[in-house]
Amino acid sequence: MELPFIVVDQLTPQQERDWHAHFGTSGADRPRDIEEGIWRRTQEPATAAQSGWQPGDARRRMVHYRYRYGLAATTGAPALALRQMYLYHHAAAPAEEIGAHWDAVRAALHDGGWKPDGGAWKRGDLHVVPTLHSAAHPEDLRAGRTLPPGYACLDVQITSSGYVPPPATRRRPWDVLASGVRQKAAPGMFRRVPDLAALADYLPFQVEIGCGTSWEAGIPALHRLREIYRVTTREDDAPGARDFVLRPQDDPLLREFLAAPEEKAEECVELYRACFLARPTPALYALKELHDAGYMVGPVITNNFDVLPARVGLRECFMRRYDQSVPEAEFVDGAKALLVVGLHADRRQVAARARERGMKVIHCDPEGFWHGGIFHPYPLEGPQDGDLVCTAPAGQALPALAQYLLEKVAA
Repeated sequence: MELPFIVVDQLTPQQERDWHAHFGTSGADRPRDIEEGIWRRTQEPATAAQSGWQPGDARRRMVHYRYRYGLAATTGAPALALRQMYLYHHAAAPAEEIGAHWDAVRAALHDGGWKPDGGAWKRGDLHVVPTLHSAAHPEDLRAGRTLPPGYACLDVQITSSGYVPPPATRRRPWDVLASGVRQKAAPGMFRRVPDLAALADYLPFQVEIGCGTSWEAGIPALHRLREIYRVTTREDDAPGARDFVLRPQDDPLLREFLAAPEEKAEECVELYRACFLARPTPALYALKELHDAGYMVGPVITNNFDVLPARVGLRECFMRRYDQSVPEAEFVDGAKALLVVGLHADRRQVAARARERGMKVIHCDPEGFWHGGIFHPYPLEGPQDGDLVCTAPAGQALPALAQYLLEKVAA
């Protein structure tokens, strides 16, 4: 596979301006030219329903990817391209399963035309370094963890030529593993409302957005990433109900990537391509109206990497982190409410801190999503005592709120 790998060919002048203004900028809230994701799945009593845990089981799977994008020169207009790649795959399982997994990796390397290169394999601009741990994994020794007798581990690292991941990057999935299994929240006694008009009693307000606004802009929901990286099985269940992929023999990710890296890379860049090509939605333009009118204050607290709020002229406070369990949000003194839009299970710390500040928390979420032509319920975990929940989509609820507040002032 050759790098740079074209993601969007022949950018229009506007797309090139978008890149320089919103994605390739220095000094932004984060490196917007980087896409990163981590999944850790463990077999333990707390995950028995999804992992199939039985006494004595301790299978483990972690995937960490970190890609850097940039512009690449072509014979015509510049192209958006993947310029740097890092993909780490870890599996822990009974030794016989890891042995079969190692055989499958070597077979995929052969099928994909990879050439031995010292203790690694090379294909074009990519290197693969597999490391078999027949005894304890060094990171388990460091953390004081133990796997059952007879377990082994296989690490496979895929990098672009010349890239050496720094220690902090290599350790990141292990730091996430050490944070433990996420505990689900129990909803409190909240009240459902038909719209967001109640915010008129809590002005000014701040806003936090999740993937709901991204989905309305045509960006795939995050369960698409779980499919690409084979985090869960691909049966026709609701995506949130699928089982973990933990047994190496059930995990096709490395075989897919090593046997046909260009084909798999097309899947791996899907989300960043979609984010780059997406355009702001009515919900985001409504937030800009509310901000300009003084009803919404502060930055858009966001868990998304699509930069859509910035593209309507709003400042972002980016919250998706892997190195801190409770991200800091930029609250504004005098804000009376936090509007939480399209945000689900694992990003509820901001709302908790808002409540501690005495702010009213109002949620806007349809509590479900469409997938394969079927609506799958996805109830919110976050609402607590005294919260309000509006189940109208953001694209409907936010423009209606802007119209209501602006007309109320005019009257």
